[in-house]
Amino acid sequence: MAISAALPAKPLTVAQLTQRVKQCLEGQIGAVSVEGEVSNWRVSPAGHAYFAFKDAQAIVACVIFRSALSRVKFQPRDGQQLVLDGQVTVYEARGQYQIIVERMSEAGLGLLFQRFNELKAKLEAEGLFAAERKKPLPMLPRCVGIVTSPTGAAIRDLFNILRRRFASLRIIVAPVRVQGAEAPGEIAEAIARMNRLGLPEVLIVGRGGGSIEDLWAFNEELVARAIAQSRIPIISAVGHETDFTIADFVADLRAPTPSAAAELVVANQAELALKVDGLQRRLAQTLMARVESARLRLNGLVHSYAMRSPLDRLTQARQRIDDLAARLAELAAGVARENRRRLEMLQARIEALNPRAVLARGFAIVSRVRDGRVVYKPTQARLGEHVRIELHEGRLRAVVVKDEEDFLAEM
Repeated sequence: MAISAALPAKPLTVAQLTQRVKQCLEGQIGAVSVEGEVSNWRVSPAGHAYFAFKDAQAIVACVIFRSALSRVKFQPRDGQQLVLDGQVTVYEARGQYQIIVERMSEAGLGLLFQRFNELKAKLEAEGLFAAERKKPLPMLPRCVGIVTSPTGAAIRDLFNILRRRFASLRIIVAPVRVQGAEAPGEIAEAIARMNRLGLPEVLIVGRGGGSIEDLWAFNEELVARAIAQSRIPIISAVGHETDFTIADFVADLRAPTPSAAAELVVANQAELALKVDGLQRRLAQTLMARVESARLRLNGLVHSYAMRSPLDRLTQARQRIDDLAARLAELAAGVARENRRRLEMLQARIEALNPRAVLARGFAIVSRVRDGRVVYKPTQARLGEHVRIELHEGRLRAVVVKDEEDFLAEM
């Protein structure tokens, strides 16, 4: 190979060559925006992060200094798809080109936000967010429906709080997937199924926290329209307090978390009893105050100049006032007794609806282990299938070994 005549007479040092390459890269390329995958993420003691950024064909070294890293609102991790904005340069000590990152964002979020805003504007224009179409929640529902994942933390929080606030409350769960391609259809169908069932007086629809991609099922138009068409009032309880979805805007009420939804849906039983007692005391005090006011007015009339002569009429009036006071006191006591009787009847009715009360009488609930569905008849459980038997105290696990006909034949 021939050597070009344009080569300088004096050779460059390695440092000089590196500086020229650095100047060329920074001048010709400069600021870039690159999409790829994070690899070998590590943070130095000084707070700067170093990592490799790659795709299927190439890899480049990257650094993001502490000041820029402090502005990133998520925790980058290996394997994560990101979009980086920064400057192409050369790390002279190694002669290695790299990107000094100034900003980073999760890949695809820009498109998701655009879809979110477009659907939000569309549904708002149709009036689906209007305050006048919001349905009021029942003050003391006897049955609550929950549409969520049966395995997430949200369902455990909901059950714990609902049982603590009102132990006799009936709860119906429609298990669904809450993320992934199948989730929107399952959520919409579960809402429609709850409406066809007609038992729940209020629905809680939601899930625990996650990224925008995790929560995206609740930003789909299919779910939004299912919520809007529900005859049953719906509380949206998706993610954390800072998370907002399309479902939140369409629902009759938004709860910042699933736990908050459970506290909103039912009043505390003890708090209700205290309110009833307070109202009874106020009623009795009001009635007695009116009686005392009438007595004072009468005493004033008795001692007035105009009323000194007709003593007989005054005596009659005094007796009538005393009778009225006695009747009012009796009425107040009767109202208090009636209110307490109604409260006791309500508590007895609620307790009678408690499934645990049925189990205490020796009944059991049999469900299939493979899908958790309750077994109502022998044909719903196959021979050799594992079933769970829930008793008043504890659970049993069993295997179906005979069907009803074989069992009766052996008898």
